[in-house]
Amino acid sequence: MFVDTHTHFYDQWLLPDAEEAIERALKAGVGKMIQADVDSRERSAMWEIGNRHPGVIYEMLGLYPCSVTENWKDELDLVYALSQKVKSPSSANNKADAPEGDFTFCGERVVAIGEIGLDYHEGKEFAQLQKEVLRLQFELAAKMDLPVNIHLRDAWEDFFEVLEDCRHLHLRGNLHCFTASYEVYERANRFADFSVGIGGVITFKNAGLPKVVERIPLEKILLETDAPYIAPVPYRGQRNESANIPIIAQKVAEVKGLTLEQIEEITTNNALKLFDRI
Repeated sequence: MFVDTHTHFYDQWLLPDAEEAIERALKAGVGKMIQADVDSRERSAMWEIGNRHPGVIYEMLGLYPCSVTENWKDELDLVYALSQKVKSPSSANNKADAPEGDFTFCGERVVAIGEIGLDYHEGKEFAQLQKEVLRLQFELAAKMDLPVNIHLRDAWEDFFEVLEDCRHLHLRGNLHCFTASYEVYERANRFADFSVGIGGVITFKNAGLPKVVERIPLEKILLETDAPYIAPVPYRGQRNESANIPIIAQKVAEVKGLTLEQIEEITTNNALKLFDRI
């Protein structure tokens, strides 16, 4: 079994045939898939899909950095409110199913705080707010004993600043859609325990990622699609799906000099260890 550690079935590009996409993923051997949270606008659709596939689809909870705008306090309050309904696996009653407006929230399926982080690609108007919201969500993850799923774009130095300030939280998680250098990976791990999410970019012809992945320990590698985005070769530029995980895994196997079956076993064990509520 493979695990897709980051996907978005509720995205408008994928939503029209999300059910068929889930079936294709299962037929491809992808037995578990984790949907990343963005904000209240898409959360309802995300949970509706997950509710139809217990034991297969899991969710994160969090506020995406590009959703940190004028109404960020309202959005973060919603995250906090939902977090109160998440029960630990050791709880005597860990179902925590509850109506939440127009969807049913199942607290036992929350496996991470994410996707959270910093994104300055469209400008730095909300940079300070993004950093503050990231700190607050780091604190939430530590309080809930959940891993974090990190989205970063054009903001590594500020991320390291926040991460260093929060090193006392002893965070664990993964760097989603990792395409940075090995040195960046090492630096992040000075302040927390991070794995890396490897997706379609590793298959791109001129990507430098394979050389980086050569150096990253096997026990720190996770597979992801970020579907419907960043489809691997030979589907680059097309809509991505969780069913493409084996293509990404095959490239990782080539880079590491291992078989596809070995990468399947190792990365699945890595995912089950980090996201230990799935």
